[in-house]
Amino acid sequence: MRALLQRVVGASVSIEGETAASIGRGLVVLLGVSRQDTEEDARYLVDKTLNLRLFPDGTSHFDRSALDIQAELLVVSQFTLYASTRKGRRPDFTDAAPPQEAEPLYEQTVEMFRESGLRVATGRFRELMTVTIQNEGPVTLMLDSADRFKPRRG
Repeated sequence: MRALLQRVVGASVSIEGETAASIGRGLVVLLGVSRQDTEEDARYLVDKTLNLRLFPDGTSHFDRSALDIQAELLVVSQFTLYASTRKGRRPDFTDAAPPQEAEPLYEQTVEMFRESGLRVATGRFRELMTVTIQNEGPVTLMLDSADRFKPRRG
């Protein structure tokens, strides 16, 4: 499972010109599900997202977590995070989970974020959306649940 995190002062998602969801200060979580992902991947990614120190405390740019500042989250499904561009000129999405497999795990992940007590807004799965992001910093990080198996040094 992959998540592209963006620290924002505000963000929204619109569908067919209508605002479907919006947040204030917090994180936009663009979430991609692969064919191999499980609930364990979701738990890892949620815990990492909520506890990473991405927000300033006044003296440091990265000293407080989303939980520390009661950040708002905008979670948007993003299968293109699993695009392969190694060959040819058109992205290949073979590694992305098919929608019927991805949607239940996406929804389960959103529920895990909600269990944190933070305000969580979402886009709509399989919809064409316009995401407006006011990136603060800018701060943008990629998380991949497969990274938990990699050695720290090596």
